[in-house]
Amino acid sequence: MSGRRFTVVGTNNSFTCGHCGAQVEPLRNGSVRNHCPECLHSRHVDVLPGDRACTCHGIMEPVAVDQSGKKGWMITHRCQKCGFEGRNRAATDDPAQPDSWDALIAVSARRRD
Repeated sequence: MSGRRFTVVGTNNSFTCGHCGAQVEPLRNGSVRNHCPECLHSRHVDVLPGDRACTCHGIMEPVAVDQSGKKGWMITHRCQKCGFEGRNRAATDDPAQPDSWDALIAVSARRRD
């Protein structure tokens, strides 16, 4: 992801998860919500992080979780429609709707295919 900049274009909005149907609220910690805090699934909407310019709109499945010293917990998502993979910071510190530790542990226990 070298050279990519995060671009906020009105992206911290509430949404309904396309995978589990949970109602997802905007982050309240100064960042942007990009995945469901319940099941950790996302939607493929970005060309560059945060730009919401992608037309694929496939469901992004969480396929791996790892710890990054600088960013904390990171979730790797893979688009079920086109195969694109991207990494997103877990929102474990959101005061209103933090990411589910149970979901993070379940993803981290999976074998990566």
